[in-house]
Amino acid sequence: MLAIGLVILGFVGMEFFSWAFHKYLMHGVLWSIHKTHHQKQLGHFELNDLFSVFFGSIAIILIILGLETLDYRFWIGCGITLYGFVYFILHDILIHRRAVKWKRPADYYLDGITRAHRAHHHSNQRDNSVSFGLLLVPRRYFKHRNDKT
Repeated sequence: MLAIGLVILGFVGMEFFSWAFHKYLMHGVLWSIHKTHHQKQLGHFELNDLFSVFFGSIAIILIILGLETLDYRFWIGCGITLYGFVYFILHDILIHRRAVKWKRPADYYLDGITRAHRAHHHSNQRDNSVSFGLLLVPRRYFKHRNDKT
């Protein structure tokens, strides 16, 4: 039971950590890397993908450090890994369609997070973005599907 709680802690913790990291660092001192994500895609990869490598490395290190005894590091690393998987599916595949060309989601929640992320990308400037989270976004993006964002 403790293991499940630690996985959830790692997962939920990543949403809050990544929101703050995104808002204050990626749209701050790390803008030179992150701005590639706000520009027109020229290929499958962008410099911004280094952030995924960074977070993935942290998860791998935690899993390896906790592997022998299956302590808290292992389970939190699993939660971070699970968050990374969900992030990849929602952000890279569903929202940005980097691998598969899906239609706009019909699901109320998925449509809301897609609207929020598109609002985030409405500006390609460092200081004019809104909605920095992936899973937790402002309520205003959960409107009726036919409403404009």
